[in-house]
Amino acid sequence: MTYTVKFKKIHQDARLPERAHEGDAGLDLYSVEEKVIQPGEAALVATGLQMELPKGTEAQVRPRSGLALKHAVTLLNSPGTIDEGYRGEIKVILINHGKHPFKVEKQMKIAQMVIAPVLPVTVVESEWLSDSQRGTGGFGSTGLK
Repeated sequence: MTYTVKFKKIHQDARLPERAHEGDAGLDLYSVEEKVIQPGEAALVATGLQMELPKGTEAQVRPRSGLALKHAVTLLNSPGTIDEGYRGEIKVILINHGKHPFKVEKQMKIAQMVIAPVLPVTVVESEWLSDSQRGTGGFGSTGLK
């Protein structure tokens, strides 16, 4: 099944998201502005796009592995969630964990976006939960190696 996601360009330099390769999960998001992010600092970077997601979906904004490996630049809230009803500009919170200033340039790939289904759930309070093999183990319960 194929879904249609509508995008509206609200900046003259906006570029529609696209997959780098057929079969890729993520759609590349591009910057419409130049900005220098100092080491240890975060910045909100505009894409110049608004979108309308299909009913029952969300968009997850995720880091690009190349920026993380080469420049120690990633997303501060990862994945960032864009809800179905949001119609504002898509912006990305980048953080520079590196030792040098990082320059965001116009048309630079800054993140990737994955469109995913959202399961409808009913929240109920319960006095009892079923047992599982894992139980309450977490935070390193499977070992650190």
